[in-house]
Amino acid sequence: MTRKTFEKKSSLIWVLLVDLFSILFCSMLSHFYVKGTFHLHDRYIIAIFTMSLAYFISALSDDDYSNWISNSVLSVIKSILASISFSAFVTVVFIYFLNESSNFDRYWISLSFLLSFTVLVIYRLISRLSLFYFQRKGFFRRNILIIGDNNSISSIGSRLRDFSNNSYTLASVIRIRSKNDAYDLVDIAEKIRLSGANEVWICLPLEMGGIVRSIMYALRNETIEVRYLPEFKDVRLLNHRVSEVVGRYAIDLSVTPMSGQARVLKRIEDLVIGSMILLLISPICIGIACAVKLTSKGPILFKQARTGANGQEVKVYKFRSMKVHQEKAGQVTQATKNDSRLTPIGGFLRRTSLDELPQFINVLQGHMSIVGPRPHALAHNEYYKDLVESYMRRHMVKPGITGWAQVNGYRGETDTLDKMKKRVEYDLWYIDNWSLWLDIKIIIATVFKGFINKNAY
Repeated sequence: MTRKTFEKKSSLIWVLLVDLFSILFCSMLSHFYVKGTFHLHDRYIIAIFTMSLAYFISALSDDDYSNWISNSVLSVIKSILASISFSAFVTVVFIYFLNESSNFDRYWISLSFLLSFTVLVIYRLISRLSLFYFQRKGFFRRNILIIGDNNSISSIGSRLRDFSNNSYTLASVIRIRSKNDAYDLVDIAEKIRLSGANEVWICLPLEMGGIVRSIMYALRNETIEVRYLPEFKDVRLLNHRVSEVVGRYAIDLSVTPMSGQARVLKRIEDLVIGSMILLLISPICIGIACAVKLTSKGPILFKQARTGANGQEVKVYKFRSMKVHQEKAGQVTQATKNDSRLTPIGGFLRRTSLDELPQFINVLQGHMSIVGPRPHALAHNEYYKDLVESYMRRHMVKPGITGWAQVNGYRGETDTLDKMKKRVEYDLWYIDNWSLWLDIKIIIATVFKGFINKNAY
């Protein structure tokens, strides 16, 4: 673990502890205001524990939550609101399923969450203002010397100005022209001392690795902090970060975010929300199943092989919307407007996405997620993988019933290469920025605008 990562995690743990204490305090204060006593019945203690646990899980899965210092005030407030809202949702559902609704004061529940949200926002704003005040006074300020080529120095210098609140100041630069030039690095330590820098940032592309090694050798007797910010020119990165593998540091260039804690959170989300949705839509599914059977010959469900997580093949369920027909081997023809293969209710099912409701069974089976890149036919994968950069990386996570591309308008027929490129671009953005709150945002967006689409035939 790098020192920066340790500092960030330590800060996150401290913030979480303060938040959880604030939720406990606000819940007890609300109980005193409503009931006139701080003595809590066991059911209220269980509710507060559920509330805190749900908030803890949501906060840990939200990158914006841990970046509360550098993010905008609006992002910070939205992050707190998302975690509090998720906590409230889980707590209310928990109380409902325990059939304890009549034993809880609704005013206490509402006041607890409202007061908690208010206290958390005020605490975060005061903390930010205090930190920025000390930064302006010169506390925590780090002077940076950049060693790099012209492009790297310009890029990093611009970002330093954009992130001026992060306590970094550009002290000086040392320009490296090309890997073929010879450099006298003997006096580099003296140049750094004269600059007054606290840190040295080496900002060079990987092809200049030999120069990086020479710089480190020149600084072998210095105690100044040195960081390497490699330049990955024209390399499409996915969920990139620095990790530790078998005791060695690794720069992850393309890895799935669905591992460890994130994988567990994603699975819990799928099981909880998927079970609730499947229970709610079961009458609709029964009605559609009857309609499919009565309006055309053939099975009710259509099962198609699709690519799942890590490239493994899965069977995806849909209500059959087309007449039974035989495709040529290795060919999958996309549905088009006024397609003659559609059943009498097939067009309606596809336009409203009702044909995809059986995929919640796939979710409970663990083959799909509620949110993720939409699965394409195997023939489409073979066709597009050499035409669209990083196309197959969308299969590093489970396919979803809905996704970031779909709620942004890239749903249905992809009759041009540009449409497929945009869909893949949105899919990769989702993978790179996944959080529990983003999934909830996509689910809500799907409810309001994702079901009916003019491009779905």
